[in-house]
Amino acid sequence: MKRPRFLPDNMTLLLFAVVLTASIFPCTGNVAIGFDYLTTLMIGLLFFMHGAKLSREAVVAGITHWRLHLTVLLFTFAVFPLLGLLLKPLMLWMITPELYVGILFLCVLPSTVQSSIAFTSVARGNVPAAVCSASASNLLGIFLTPMLVSLIVVAHGDRHSSFDAVLKIVYQLLVPFVLGQIVRPWIAAWITRHQSVLKMVDQSSILLVVYVAFSEAVEQGLWKQLPPVMLLSLLLISAVLLALIMLTTTYASRRFGFTKEDEITVVFCGSKKSLASGVPMAKVLFASHAVGMVLLPLMLFHQLQLMVCAVLAQRYARRPKTR
Repeated sequence: MKRPRFLPDNMTLLLFAVVLTASIFPCTGNVAIGFDYLTTLMIGLLFFMHGAKLSREAVVAGITHWRLHLTVLLFTFAVFPLLGLLLKPLMLWMITPELYVGILFLCVLPSTVQSSIAFTSVARGNVPAAVCSASASNLLGIFLTPMLVSLIVVAHGDRHSSFDAVLKIVYQLLVPFVLGQIVRPWIAAWITRHQSVLKMVDQSSILLVVYVAFSEAVEQGLWKQLPPVMLLSLLLISAVLLALIMLTTTYASRRFGFTKEDEITVVFCGSKKSLASGVPMAKVLFASHAVGMVLLPLMLFHQLQLMVCAVLAQRYARRPKTR
């Protein structure tokens, strides 16, 4: 039986199911801790398999693709904050000043790592460049985000994010990737024969990230702290920001003459914001009583970007192969 055209793809349907499940049955307590460990394991496995799959030549090409990396960083730490400032009159008409501070904080955060790379892989983009760009964004964000917060958001002391964040990037992402590269001569043929396994790890990691992140948002009272009108306003602002940055990254990639694979990398790495980095940074940079409102826009944007990027990745993946 032919699949109806109006029916979303399986990945999108699974995402909706995961969001609904997290809203009704969020993981809490020891279960949440267990899911955190499982997510870490899945992400490590994802990067290990990508390291084993990619040739050394492809990795070198990804590392040396400086124009792409610079483009991603400019969108993450310059264009995004500029959009937040330019849209200030509209936003303050729709939401409270406290929530606008949260929007600005969202705009100065680094990109996601695991989901950006997973979406790039699903969309058949430049995965080696995505690994480098997303990792560099998070490493630089540890220093750039507090600086941008003090410049355009609000100063709350002179403390900075812990060096633990750098170590987390290294041992959770880069170490498995390097290990995959080391063992590639022995398992590359198996990986090539079992591409479906890598795809399953990609999509499973995305679903886990969505469930854990949405569960945390629900447990923090996401649906109770705001009236429906304010929540809708936040969703509309998030949608406008995401649409503008995705359109801009796509247009700029084509103007700069990037290939379709590089365009995919720029779109997914340059348009996303990290909840994993944002939560600990907010606790350091803002007073404790303000953290809840500061994080609300980020939590909403995070869920929206995952949903939209999942659909976009599937559309990219359906394009004809050039080889």
